[in-house]
Amino acid sequence: MVVRVRFAPSPTGRLHVGNIYIALHNWLHARKAGGEFLLRLDDTDRERSTEDFANGIRRDLEWLGLAWNLFDRQSARLAIYDAAAERLREGGRLYPCYESAEELGLKRKVQLSQGKPPIYDRAALKLTDADRKKLEAEGKRPHWRFKLEPRDVTWNDVVRGPQHIDETSQSDPVLVREDGTYLYTLPSVVDDIDFRITHVIRGNDHVTNTATQIQIFEALGAAVPTFAHLPLLVDAAGEGLSKRLGSLSIGQMRDDGLEAMAINAYLAKIGTGDPAVPVRSLDELLSDHELSKFGKSSPRFDPDELKHLNARLLHHLPFEEAHKHLAAIGLGHVDAAVWDVARANVEKVEDVAVWQSVVKGPVKPAITDPEFAAKAADLLPPEPWSAETWSAWTNAVKNATGRKGKDLFMPLRQALTASDHGPELKLLLPLIGRARALKRLKGETA
Repeated sequence: MVVRVRFAPSPTGRLHVGNIYIALHNWLHARKAGGEFLLRLDDTDRERSTEDFANGIRRDLEWLGLAWNLFDRQSARLAIYDAAAERLREGGRLYPCYESAEELGLKRKVQLSQGKPPIYDRAALKLTDADRKKLEAEGKRPHWRFKLEPRDVTWNDVVRGPQHIDETSQSDPVLVREDGTYLYTLPSVVDDIDFRITHVIRGNDHVTNTATQIQIFEALGAAVPTFAHLPLLVDAAGEGLSKRLGSLSIGQMRDDGLEAMAINAYLAKIGTGDPAVPVRSLDELLSDHELSKFGKSSPRFDPDELKHLNARLLHHLPFEEAHKHLAAIGLGHVDAAVWDVARANVEKVEDVAVWQSVVKGPVKPAITDPEFAAKAADLLPPEPWSAETWSAWTNAVKNATGRKGKDLFMPLRQALTASDHGPELKLLLPLIGRARALKRLKGETA
């Protein structure tokens, strides 16, 4: 059997790192097994789903390299859900209910006041055909509940181990609203059956409804897939990540200059106990990917750790790859030599623009001691320059002025780059060149 997984976002907002964390582990699991990855848009929420969000989901996944083998959207499959619902009705597993939200709320209050669990009392099952006709004649339209079998439902979760839910503690879930639209549960199961999904890998907020879905699989005569419930990511404060947190959206991270592979590398390891290390391709994440490495505790997503990993990735990124990114953000003019020298000092690709300006100018030098700078200018050796020029020149300046250490090197760095830190000057100096270096040491903008 071909391993097949699915990522099923609702196009009601932008994807954030919590979504991609789930998508990535689905993708890695499928690719490692030589299987397939389905992208399914759960867009039955007609009011909140938009095509802009749908396009954004595809764009984010493509940018991250999470290509899909199959694609579909629930809004195109309503007739299939109708057929499944009718099959459940005929089998006596889907039954009409007429209580209003207010009536159900009142029932729950009474149950709680009596110390009883607030589960649906199945009063609708006692209605006769005449009762239902009378209610519908009064203008009431039914919602439809799935009749749970009162038993312990068990499964072996890849992440959480053996699981069980006592379904006598659960209300019969509503699958179809009064207006005929579907809640998440039934379309999800029907899609998993039709697309032959073998592994459902999702967040642990779905653990409880897994038992209900298993009963629906069985009621429709289908094989139950393997389940794996990953612990959900939380922020630094221990709060769950929300799609409304724009700063954690993939689109915002892309706009902020983070690399796709830095995001992938970080999310692939967080929560597993394995260290996150820079990688240049998704294939490098496959060999040690195991869902069983996850525990039950929620991993903390740390933006600073991600930025640090992003910087480490850039420190080893060849110019050929960096140039694609640079060109896309209007920095195609950056030289390969500048990238090679400066990449160890950047956190984001666009940071190299500062060092391109330092090399090509104009730079207004920071001169703290004009007399010292003038003496250093007099000692500049003739070109051609190499990586050894810096050492030879600073030794000459040291001998002539008696300065050493920070008192020697910092004024030269400030004059040449107008900065207190940056790439090694033995590598940067030859790129600046003698003409610009001479002018800057004399206090001229060059």
